Amino acid sequence: MSEQDNKKIIRWLFVVCGLIMIMVVFGGFVRLTRSGLSIVEWNPVSGVIPPIGQAAWEAEFAKYQQTPEGALINHSITLTQYKEIFYVEYIHRLIARFAGLFVVIPLFYYLYKGIIPRKKSFVYLLIGALFGFQGFLGWYMVSSGLVENPAVDHFRLTIHLLMALFLLALTMWTALRHVHHFPKVINDGRGSLPYVLSAVVLTILVIQITYGGFVAGLKAGWISNTWPLMGGRLIPAALFSQFDAWWQNLISSPVGVHFVHRWFAFVVLGAATWLYFITKRHAYSANVHKAVIYFLALVAVQITLGITTIWFSVPIVLALSHQAVGLLLFVVAVYIRYEIVHTPIPAQIVERQTAVAQTGD
Repeated sequence: MSEQDNKKIIRWLFVVCGLIMIMVVFGGFVRLTRSGLSIVEWNPVSGVIPPIGQAAWEAEFAKYQQTPEGALINHSITLTQYKEIFYVEYIHRLIARFAGLFVVIPLFYYLYKGIIPRKKSFVYLLIGALFGFQGFLGWYMVSSGLVENPAVDHFRLTIHLLMALFLLALTMWTALRHVHHFPKVINDGRGSLPYVLSAVVLTILVIQITYGGFVAGLKAGWISNTWPLMGGRLIPAALFSQFDAWWQNLISSPVGVHFVHRWFAFVVLGAATWLYFITKRHAYSANVHKAVIYFLALVAVQITLGITTIWFSVPIVLALSHQAVGLLLFVVAVYIRYEIVHTPIPAQIVERQTAVAQTGD
């Protein structure tokens, strides 16, 4: 692949990363404005055109009024008010369609021109296929709120979110490999503390984001507007009261998921602090050091935003900022993992591993 072609692929992949991030944040806006159930059908092609004319709008509104949300929650809204939430969801779907086309059209062009060798096309085809699957997951999520309950299933919402993160990580990782001209994975660092810890930090962060999805899906952010206490107690009285199985309260109860999400943040902070001192001690590259410092600072900002969002009863601006910073944290964590995996192992670790091998400890 020529340098010019490589730069084209890099620009394309990083723009795709940007589009994914825009969709995730705008998806949060859709959720916070409670607009996600306003379009009751999934028409990937004809849905590009919104209702035209009074009769078409009234027909679309009538469909919405038959849904649980339209009948039970928004039963008194006017057609004008319905148009407002309709267009929020419509724009979200339009961005998703544009992003899908921006992935697929250049992908097949690059394959046709041989810029992407067909023998190495799997990861690019996977990105394209997962974009389509993500669209299906979006509808799978929405459909859960159109039958009985006037809200989407929180597990489906979280799966939709996690798939977006996986797509972002895969696309970003591939772009970084192009930037560095496909470096080989450094094997001599496997098993070292920084190597393992970077994976642990990323895993812990994904768990925390998963609970963020649970909080969003169950609207658990409104459960308590105080911190550190919930209902006047550090451990809320209702923590294990909704379900008989204790573990179910920790994944399906608004009180439970809110409690876990607010305190698991400090597990992320602890892991980030540990990673900072470990990478500093082992003299990693400036890129790794800067990324870890940014990550640690963002964790502190994120915790502050989370607490503030609770105190002010989940205002849209703060809640979206909280989601956006969480997304940035994920991006930085993926970058740290990439750098540590592809960076030659520092001398201190080599010396330690050699000493251990010689002594048999």
